Amino acid sequence: MIFLAKLLRGISFIPMIVQGIEAVLGGRPGAEKKESALDFIAAAISMAEYVSSREIADQEKFRDGLSKIVDGVVQCLNASAWAKSR
Repeated sequence: MIFLAKLLRGISFIPMIVQGIEAVLGGRPGAEKKESALDFIAAAISMAEYVSSREIADQEKFRDGLSKIVDGVVQCLNASAWAKSR
C-alpha cells in the first residue's frame, strides 16, 4: 500500500510537469515534449525508488502506464480553459 500512496502522490505532480515542459519546449513536436515529460517523471521516480525500497518490478510496463497518464493529462489540459489562455 505504501507504493500506491507514493504513486498517487507522484501523479499529482504530472499536470505541473506537463505545463512546465510546454512552457520550455512549446514549439517542439508533441512527441518530443511527451518524451521529455516521461524522462523527467522517470528520473524523479527512480530517485525516490533509490532512496526508498524498490517496488517497480517491470520498468517498461510502468513507463507505458506513465505515458498513458501523461496523454490523459494533456487531453484534460487541452480541453480546459488553460489551453485557451495560451
